[in-house]
Amino acid sequence: MVDVSDRFIQIASIVTDKIAQLLYAPVLVTDGKGMVITSSEPYQVGLALDWKRGEKALENFLRVPLQYEAGIGEVIVGEPFNQEVISPRLAQILVELVVNQTTANQDQRPSQHELKNQLIYDLLHSRVRDETVVLTRARQLGMDLTPPRAVILINAVDYILKNSSNFQYELTELEQQRRTQVVISSIVNFFHLPSDTICADLGQGNVCVLKASDTKNLNPWADGDDIAKSSGSSWSNLVALKRAADALLLRLRNDTGAEIDIGIGRYHPGVQGLARSYEDARAALSLGSRFRGHNRVHCLGELGVAAFVGVSDENTKVDLAKHLLGPLDHEPELLTTLDVFFAENCCPSSTAKRLSIHRNTLSYRLDKIFSLTGLEPRRFDDAVQMRLCLLLRSLHSP
Repeated sequence: MVDVSDRFIQIASIVTDKIAQLLYAPVLVTDGKGMVITSSEPYQVGLALDWKRGEKALENFLRVPLQYEAGIGEVIVGEPFNQEVISPRLAQILVELVVNQTTANQDQRPSQHELKNQLIYDLLHSRVRDETVVLTRARQLGMDLTPPRAVILINAVDYILKNSSNFQYELTELEQQRRTQVVISSIVNFFHLPSDTICADLGQGNVCVLKASDTKNLNPWADGDDIAKSSGSSWSNLVALKRAADALLLRLRNDTGAEIDIGIGRYHPGVQGLARSYEDARAALSLGSRFRGHNRVHCLGELGVAAFVGVSDENTKVDLAKHLLGPLDHEPELLTTLDVFFAENCCPSSTAKRLSIHRNTLSYRLDKIFSLTGLEPRRFDDAVQMRLCLLLRSLHSP
């Protein structure tokens, strides 16, 4: 019975991914009890949908039965993200075709390439829990996941999915696969990788690389004091990783001639840490593209106030706050000065008076804060960011 359940979930996962890519819409699959077992939005997995309540948010969802062996459930498709109107009948036919094709092909042995892509996808979406099993499967597929690795997420949709000619027709799946391989080959050649095993096609024009992020592997892009500037292990070597990604961006743009965006994630310990690194990279890519523009490398530490507003995970925001003000950890006088400066509405005269120091001394301290952190307390955006950092640190201090 367990094997049937596992196979049904595997079918559901494949169907979810394919339909989400084809219709550019949120997709989930429920079991016979209405429990979400797979979803294009991972946070929904485990939720129970109650159609009897008649929730307004569910009114326009398309529902298609899914059955494989003893498993019974439904494929549920929401409204497309781009608000494109799709005929419900056409969408239903498409879903049924994907379901039938997937179930028909289930007994066919997948290729090593497909197995590798699926394993990386599952890792990034926290679908694999047993680290020993993961490391064994990875070794069998030619991947070494034991070195510290961080996720570099490349958005090459402008090259992979969009047709550059004047004719308005969609690229064939074969051409999309060829273009994806061009991007992956460019990454492999740039990093001098022995193969493409640690690269994966995530669909929708996105490619990721699980980059070894220890000092040895990032040495070509590291300065001597990069690690010294880091205030915590999750931020170690991030400066060097950013330089590597900047150079990779130039290579990819040259090889594809298209618009490319890159998001980088921090290193997090263990195989399970790859999912957290992916979330970092995905958030940085999404926010950075929106607020800082395209053809750039984005990371959370350089997004300013947008990172605190746009990132939902509280622990990530606390980590970011500690990282940004980390250079002041051994400068209590400067932290006190910063607190008072904000308490006095950034007024130099009243701040100096309250601290019983000369205004020139205050100016010197603020200059030193800027020198150590790269944030200027007298500049509005930086001041807001530093104020948020102080609040988060104080709320989560021991």
